[in-house]
Amino acid sequence: MAEDGLRVLGLARKDVDRTEGSPYEDLSLIGLVGLIDPPREEVRSTIQRCQDAGIRVVMVTGDHAGTAQNIARSVGLVDSDDTEVIEGRELDDVENLTQAERDRFVNASVFARVNPANKLDLIDVHQAVGSIVAMTGDGVNDAPALKRADIGVAMGQRGTQVAQEASDMILQDDNFESIYHAVREGRIIFSNIRKFVLYLMSCNVSELLVILIAALLGFPLPLLPLQILFLNVVTDIFPAFALGACGGSSDIMDRPPRDPEEPIMTRTNWTELGLFGILISAAVIGAFVIGGGMYAGGMDTDEAVTISFLTLAFAQLWHVFNVRDITSGLVRNEVTENPYVWGALGLSSVILFGAVYLPGISLALSTTPIGVEGWLLVFGMSLLPLVIGQLERELRRRFGTYDS
Repeated sequence: MAEDGLRVLGLARKDVDRTEGSPYEDLSLIGLVGLIDPPREEVRSTIQRCQDAGIRVVMVTGDHAGTAQNIARSVGLVDSDDTEVIEGRELDDVENLTQAERDRFVNASVFARVNPANKLDLIDVHQAVGSIVAMTGDGVNDAPALKRADIGVAMGQRGTQVAQEASDMILQDDNFESIYHAVREGRIIFSNIRKFVLYLMSCNVSELLVILIAALLGFPLPLLPLQILFLNVVTDIFPAFALGACGGSSDIMDRPPRDPEEPIMTRTNWTELGLFGILISAAVIGAFVIGGGMYAGGMDTDEAVTISFLTLAFAQLWHVFNVRDITSGLVRNEVTENPYVWGALGLSSVILFGAVYLPGISLALSTTPIGVEGWLLVFGMSLLPLVIGQLERELRRRFGTYDS
């Protein structure tokens, strides 16, 4: 019955004249009762998705070894009747384990007849090899393990108050699939934070480089202080906030877990930051030189400064598409499919047009209308960083250079 996945209870009785004495002696066996507690239908597919995401699922139960093996096989945790099931009594002396025994426990997927102390030992064994351990539980006896694990996950419906207070997370629906979705949301949030930081810092670096390069070349200032402040406070912030609402790339759960010690900005991200900053600043300086008539154009200083200001502004707006994930598509990705990004670009564009053509704002920012040729120059130069940035992204995606 246990091997068929049933929880087996033995029933016995005895007749007594009084209630004193031990109730569990001289019993007569009546029979056995098998109870079935089937796993939810979505568990099998969720376990497969967890494995694809680099998340190991380990069953730790107090049930009979045969019951545990049957359930593990039915949900796809193991694929053979010959899979080893380790019983809790083998974990009683974990401090004196050999390396081979530790490896055996770490690689095992099913543990049966486990008591609360065994759960603590099992957590210690996995943490000793650098694993990030999440433990689920619902009873009072699960509280120590929920506290010891890196992430304690308690049941919100059938979980005890003690278990919930000892945990880090509470599943309101008691559904294993919710853990998978929580991991996915966590990966998306981290990815969006990285996008936000990369976008804003590369925009700020480009502004610094524009001033620095112009000073080194002996050019007049291509940007005025109030214009830089206007960009940082008014236009840059809307696309940056929109990046925080990206839904994540389609393959975000097909990647292995990141190193918990990995910083928000890796070496690759710092390299990209410098590259994007140089691209944007080069486009702005180029537009300023052309617009100022040093080589062609014949415009006055106010027009040239306005062109450099608008080139920088729109280059930074288009730059939001450069921070998409490497593995996502060129046209359809988590940034282009984010409606907040398009709303932010539209709002920022309207504000920028107002900065040129509304008398009060244009006077404060020292901008002036630049005509059709000026706008063509602005859009042409501001799109260059986007084109080169997307080319860099595609080359890295095709040649698989995703490392940090």
